[in-house]
Amino acid sequence: MIQDSDLMYLRAAVQLAERGMFTCTPNPRVGCLLVRDGRVLGRGAHLWTGQAHAEVNALTAAGGDAAGATAYVSLEPCAHHGRTPPCADALVAANVRRVVAAMRDPYARVAGQGFARLREAGVVTELRELPEALELNAGYRHRIKFGRPFVRLKVAISLDGRTAMASGESRWITGPAARADVQYWRARSCAIVTGSGTVLADDPALTVRDTRYALDGTLRQPLRVVVDTGLRVPADAALLKAPGPILFAHGRQAEPRLATVEHVACGDETVDLPALLDALAERGCNEVLVEAGPTLLGSFLALGLWNELLVYIAPKLLGSDARPLAHLPLPGMADAVQATIRDCVQVGDDLRLRLVRQD
Repeated sequence: MIQDSDLMYLRAAVQLAERGMFTCTPNPRVGCLLVRDGRVLGRGAHLWTGQAHAEVNALTAAGGDAAGATAYVSLEPCAHHGRTPPCADALVAANVRRVVAAMRDPYARVAGQGFARLREAGVVTELRELPEALELNAGYRHRIKFGRPFVRLKVAISLDGRTAMASGESRWITGPAARADVQYWRARSCAIVTGSGTVLADDPALTVRDTRYALDGTLRQPLRVVVDTGLRVPADAALLKAPGPILFAHGRQAEPRLATVEHVACGDETVDLPALLDALAERGCNEVLVEAGPTLLGSFLALGLWNELLVYIAPKLLGSDARPLAHLPLPGMADAVQATIRDCVQVGDDLRLRLVRQD
């Protein structure tokens, strides 16, 4: 039976999992705490794909002294051989007495099998789902369940809902604090999607530059995806000079001409966005951040290909001739895109609205 002290340790394990927030993709974020007689023996988190999982790191920290302990894990221990051996087997070998998890693993090769392996070996297993554990791995859960990444749209607008002047001038609508906040959402994403129009107009690098999101001095750069039907982006674009992998999504008639980047053909006259998201899921992308102009943003909204919308609102007016948030023709109120406000936070002089899609 789960006690209050169990919940305290379980929440601590979820907090440990956050250490892999920016680095462990495509794997889920996992933390583990080993406790015996009220004393923490070891802590661990999964930090990099291909390296030790949270349970193994916690066992290593315990120095082989985990017999009779309770393992608090933010996710059901794995029971299959992947890049590393099964964590369930490692816990059994260490003679832990009990395992308490904050979330069941939805992956078919684990789902329930980790718990089953532990119970077969006489280990007591208990599941207490915590909202924070589910939220931490929302992208992983979404990819496993639906075969597509969790899509987060990001846009900066004026108080009157404009993203740029009629001339296209858009630097800077929001202040430095809001732009710094975007670095967090980039850092936790597996991929950043933009359009060729944005690249041609603004020449962004779309990289993570804030060293607060580095681990052991290394900044993981998300895959940068450019939706470029006709492959118009020039070879001297800033994002091609910046560090990190790049993928161009284009029409089938376009001829790839940049040997330094990957290409994927999705659609003919326009890029097939559902097919692109399927391709990103196959690459293990859990969370995707879309930073794009009104046309591409409108396409994601119109097709319902989004889960969250980050709207940074600056306290300024750009006027009626300025460009809209999205190109999204809607015939009537019944066709309006519905969302629920999850939170509203002041970031510097601006506001950040976080909205959740409402079906």
